[in-house]
Amino acid sequence: MGYDLDHLKKVELRKVWPHEALDFTKWLSSPANLNMLGEAVGVELELIETESSVGSFNVDIYAQEAGTGRKVIIENQLEETNHDHLGKVFTYAAGKGAQVIIWVVAHARDEHRQAIEWLNEHSDNDFGFFLVEIELWTIGDSKPAPASTL
Repeated sequence: MGYDLDHLKKVELRKVWPHEALDFTKWLSSPANLNMLGEAVGVELELIETESSVGSFNVDIYAQEAGTGRKVIIENQLEETNHDHLGKVFTYAAGKGAQVIIWVVAHARDEHRQAIEWLNEHSDNDFGFFLVEIELWTIGDSKPAPASTL
């Protein structure tokens, strides 16, 4: 008996979003896509602004949790995690008084995943640190579709 199945094919993120701020941040900040990210981390997100100023720096997405008003910062990195972005995450969180920190990446290094887990284990329940990997997939000739993992 034959089955009419196709294959999943991973798509390089930069083929769809060549520029992080102009393409990916713009895409992620739409209500539908913020909702998808919120579902992945268990926080209902409402956009406040993109490229939000923190001194002379800008956080990619500044949001809040619906219902509670907890401040949320979202830092995007369409590559493997690095120490530079880890530092940015803390700078932006402190500057915005955020209690929810979401770092969206193409690939999380084990060391950075451990750092986020350590922060969650050693901070109170008012704070949430999330490291989310995003991938794009196609099936046959379909348009790319996002998938995320924590």
